Formats: sequence, C-alpha cells, structure tokens
Amino acid sequence: MNFNQSRIASRAIAALSVDDVNMALLAVADALEARSTELLDANASDLERMDEGDARYDRLLLTPARIKGIADGIRDVAALPSPVGQTLESFKRPNGMLIRKVSVPFGVIGAIFEARPNVIFDIFALCFKAGSACVLKGGHEAAASDEKSVEIIRDSLSAAGVTPDAAVLLPATHEAAASLLGARGEIDLLIPRGSRRLIDYVRDTARVPVIETGAGVCHTYFHSSGDIATGRDIIFNAKTRRVGVCNALDCLVIDRDRLESLPALCYHLSDRNVEIYADDEAYAALDGAYPLLFHASEEDYGREWLSYRMTLRTVAGLDEALDFIARNGSHHSECIIAENREATEKFLASVDAACVYANVSTAFTDGAQFGFGAEIGISTQKLHARGPMALREITTYKYLITGAGQTRPE
Repeated sequence: MNFNQSRIASRAIAALSVDDVNMALLAVADALEARSTELLDANASDLERMDEGDARYDRLLLTPARIKGIADGIRDVAALPSPVGQTLESFKRPNGMLIRKVSVPFGVIGAIFEARPNVIFDIFALCFKAGSACVLKGGHEAAASDEKSVEIIRDSLSAAGVTPDAAVLLPATHEAAASLLGARGEIDLLIPRGSRRLIDYVRDTARVPVIETGAGVCHTYFHSSGDIATGRDIIFNAKTRRVGVCNALDCLVIDRDRLESLPALCYHLSDRNVEIYADDEAYAALDGAYPLLFHASEEDYGREWLSYRMTLRTVAGLDEALDFIARNGSHHSECIIAENREATEKFLASVDAACVYANVSTAFTDGAQFGFGAEIGISTQKLHARGPMALREITTYKYLITGAGQTRPE
C-alpha cells in the first residue's frame, strides 16, 4: 500500500496559514452537523450488526447530542493557538551561535482503532491543526460510520480548497492493518486506540514508532478519612457516566476500618444495575444491603470491565492500597478519596499513573476536560507523551542554528 499521497498532503498542510487551517476545521464542523442524518444512518447500520450487550456498543453509538459534541470539539481545536512554529527554547553559545528549539509537525500520523467512529474527527482535527496528515484504520464493526465520517471530512476540505488527502481511510481489513504497521519511512508515528489486545498487537508488531495508549484499569481508593458524600458521588460518576470508556471505574479499594460505610457509598450504583464483585470482607459488609453482589475471584482484579460491573477490595491502609494498585493498575487513572492531607499527598506522589486524582472523578481524564480541545488518546507510557495527548504532544521539534560564519576548531 502506497502512502505517498499522505506524505504529499502533509507538506501542503504544513504550508497553510493558521487562518486557513482554522477555516477548514470550522468547515468540517459545520458540515458534520449539516450532514448528521447521513452519519446517523450509517451508524445505525453498524449498530444493527452488534449485540447491545457488547462492551463496544456504547463506544460505537452516535447520537445527535454526541455529534453536536464532536462538532463543538472541532471548533474548540480551531480556537486553540497553533502548536507549530513555537520556540520552545532559545540560547546562544559562547561563540555567538544561536540555537533555537522549534516545534514542527510530525508529517504523517497513523491511527488504528476499533469501534470508535467519534475518534476519527478528534484525530483528524488534532493532526490537521498540528500540521500533519492522518491515515486512519478502523475496525469492521464501524465500517459504515467510518466511511461516512471520512467522506464528510474530505468533501469539506475539498470545498475549502484544501487537499482531501489530509485524511485517508484504509479498508477495514487485516491486510490494510499489516500495511500500516509495516510502513517504515512512510508513517512517522502510529497511535493505537482500543482494547489491550489491539494495543499489545500494534506495539509488538509495528515497524514504525508507536505511542501506546493503554487500557484503562482505574481504581478509586476510599481512605479511612474519606467523606461519605464525596465518595458516593465520585464512585457513582466514575462507574456509571459511561461504562465503555477507558477512564471508567473498575475497582473500588476501601480501608478495612471504613467497611461500615460501604452501603452508603454503593447503594446508588444499584440504580444502574451495577454488579459488584467483592472480596470476603467487603461482601460481608454489603450482604443484604446491596442486591447485585457476587464473590470476586483473584482474576477479577486488574480487569478493565467496560460494563456495569466493578470489583471491591479491602485493604489495611494506604500502603497496602498503593501496593494493590501498583500490581493491578494499568498506569492510566487512579483516585483517592480522603480528607487527610498527608495521605492525599503520599498517594499523589506515589501512584505511577498518567493521571492521579484526589477527591475528583477519574471521568475527567479527557483532553477536552483538561482544556486541550480534544485528544488523540490517553498515553500510559513515559516516553514523549503521557496522559491526554493533544496538540503539543503530536508535534515534534527541530533545532535551528544561525550564526555569522562560525567554524568548529580542529
């Protein structure tokens, strides 16, 4: 598969003025809303082929409200300052040589994802604003939604006088995926979004640089000093707001001396039919007070549920909670509910995750919620980018050196 068209497009995008880039993004947002019925029809045909009980169903689902949110997200990206051409650092050497570190586009960014048609617009908007072309590879579950989404983008770009090859959609085939993963020298950066299985496969197989967007196994730890009302609201929001997303709560960890608070912390979860899988101590504390209660196995911990299920673990205190999270987390998002300042500060300093919260729902791990306009994924690795990856994270840099005839001594 030849990606030369994307390389040519990347050079054309890099030459656009900031105003031209922003006008094209606004045109895409307007077209998305104007053609939302077309996209909803395509999405409906995808949904017909998926079981509503599938954890991916909610991620695949598009609604008028979600489309409006996607369009507004594109407009938010257009309103942000350009991340390209920024002087990140500047210094002069003793010989008078001036060195500047300046942000530049990656060039061609590939993205491979599963049943997530909304991410097409996020990825396109961020890549385009950051001066790069994008090559998109979705799964067969969302094929109709993906095709219609990219059609809307490409039509809008053409109408705005911009190369439509700024966004290219590959076929939803294994052969296309293999071509993308092996496009060394043609794809500058590859970002996978999806299940742990997909991410592991891309990381282990790709011959191009990869930024890993890891699975979200998220914990909330209720410390002995935690406030019940605060904990109840955070637990409910983190678990039930959207169960199919990577920042959703998977495991509630609680101090042993606060087990009597469990019925008050959890009773609202039954309104959404959340199944709780608890260890023996927590089970005893909830038995008779919570209707959807089951005994947990060790295999249930460290699981990204992506459904109305969660685990519950009893610990002796902060140190045991930190050890448990370190063993079972995925370095994505972790939270402590506590009024004790010392415990809070130790948790924030000790937990090895991209986003660590104190008395705030993990549902906020999101580029838009961080004020980044949108995100291309949540990076759980430590090289180059970590946490919500937005405009700054999808640029690279180069050094510009100017002088007045300096030569290096032999």
